[in-house]
Amino acid sequence: MDIFGILTMIGGLALFLYGMNAMGDGLARLSGGKMEQVLEKLTSRRIMAVLLGAGVTAVIQSSSATTVMVVGFVNSGIMKLNQAVGIIMGANIGTTVTSWLLSLTGIEGNNIWIQLLKPSSFSPVLAAVGIILTMTAKDNKKKDIGNILVGFAILMFGMETMSGAVEPLASNEKFTHLLLMFQNPILGMIAGTILTAVIQSSSASVGILQALCATGAVSFGTAIPIIMGQNIGTCVTAIMSSVGASKNAKRASMIHLFFNMIGTILFMIVFYTLNAFLHFTFLGHAANAAGIAIIHSLFNIGAVVVLFPFGDWLVKLATLAIPDHAGHEEKKPDEFAILDERFLEQPAFAMELCRNAAVRMAEEARDSLYLAIGLLTDYHKSTAERVSEMENNVDRYEDALGTYLVKLSGKELSTSDSRSMSVLLHCIGDFERISDHAVNIMNSANEIHREKLEFSPKAIEEIEVFASAVRDIVGEAVDAFMKNDLEKARDIEPLEQVIDGLNMEVKQRHIKRLRKGKCTMELGFVLQDICANFERISDHCSNIGVCLIQINEDGFETHEYLDIVKDESNEWFRNEYIALQGKYRLPGKKSN
Repeated sequence: MDIFGILTMIGGLALFLYGMNAMGDGLARLSGGKMEQVLEKLTSRRIMAVLLGAGVTAVIQSSSATTVMVVGFVNSGIMKLNQAVGIIMGANIGTTVTSWLLSLTGIEGNNIWIQLLKPSSFSPVLAAVGIILTMTAKDNKKKDIGNILVGFAILMFGMETMSGAVEPLASNEKFTHLLLMFQNPILGMIAGTILTAVIQSSSASVGILQALCATGAVSFGTAIPIIMGQNIGTCVTAIMSSVGASKNAKRASMIHLFFNMIGTILFMIVFYTLNAFLHFTFLGHAANAAGIAIIHSLFNIGAVVVLFPFGDWLVKLATLAIPDHAGHEEKKPDEFAILDERFLEQPAFAMELCRNAAVRMAEEARDSLYLAIGLLTDYHKSTAERVSEMENNVDRYEDALGTYLVKLSGKELSTSDSRSMSVLLHCIGDFERISDHAVNIMNSANEIHREKLEFSPKAIEEIEVFASAVRDIVGEAVDAFMKNDLEKARDIEPLEQVIDGLNMEVKQRHIKRLRKGKCTMELGFVLQDICANFERISDHCSNIGVCLIQINEDGFETHEYLDIVKDESNEWFRNEYIALQGKYRLPGKKSN
């Protein structure tokens, strides 16, 4: 092979790896994180775990990605080691799908139907369809399908290019001698392990081996030890991912390693012991792409069948390898551990995790406000402390989500996920401020309780009406955010205007009572603080509603939108405003 042949082989390898990555990314985006969500909600039945692990890996085309996610799930505490065993076993089966796809390059025959099955026949068509979808489709799913087709075509073209480039090596004595060395089971296994550890993909390393089969110089005796080593080398990704993680996460990566090592050792012992007596003649035959796929599948499925009953023993072995230190109890993962950086490699799923965390943050902010309002009429120290705890938790949510979303913004996101990210980045600040105002209201309630202040009956009635409107607008904002409901988001603005009116009227009524000597200056300051916090909360709810509408309707200028909504000619807004005015009418006020 001359220098041009080497360059062609390198180019083919580059296209092959890029195509595999592009196809995997497209499949992951098309699934929208649903595959990973299935894993997250896994049942405790191990056979289901195996099937799900196989299915998810077949879809996202990477056993390494699946096992890294498992490490993340275990690290965040949402998956137990016993569940992780089944997923890891299934991932080993799912990864064989790629080798079967690549085996299509070895199809030979003059029959037109057989010719159509060859990648060189259908890949150009897939590439053309993929390019058209990518460039013309407006629907994100169609674009993702286009990317998958283009990625698959590039993958197959790279495979064909590699196979064509290495064909001249068949007559190269040095290359043939090198391959003969790998017939030694130990050397072959080491070579397969190193190759897979370097490129961090067993599917890719199996594909490279299948491409080398085009030389006719790779025998089954050479291929089998290399395939065994590839199964060990793929564990490197999960082990690297577990660095700095919890002990259980490290144990999950060790389960992956032990499973593949034990499976490999058992296979090697049984196979070569039988070979010593039966002398398998096929070991000297030239391997082909389909043969590699068969061996790869038989080993991985066989290992799962043999070791499936011993899943609990694998957990015990991993626990022995990474023991608990005496007197040292590992901290239980907190609710923020789910925002694990390992999931950033699956952006659609990471975005879904962020949405779930933001929903919990919104609910926490809402509930803290409800508790704080209740304190105004029925003060309890324990409830006040709970409001402070919830506010601290909301602050932590904002910090964790903000940091995670910034990291996630550097990944390739679908249009839908990009919109979701914009909504989250805008809204989490408003929810954090709502919880801050809840603490301010709690402090006002504490002052009323501590100083033994008493509002007049009329003032209490007015505060209750005002508080009812604030509760409702916060509930509307949280519901609209959780469900991405634009109709609910539009209902926020009329209520916000009613609350602005209530704020002014409650203050004016207090001034009248103050002039008549029916109220004190001290109570006036407290009421002023409560009203200011109520009004600010409604402003933040308005921000959330406008943000949802603005981002989902491809943007507009916020002030311009509010001017249009509140325009006197807007009949819908006027009718809503009048209806809400009647609902939240202060006692003694005549209806319009």
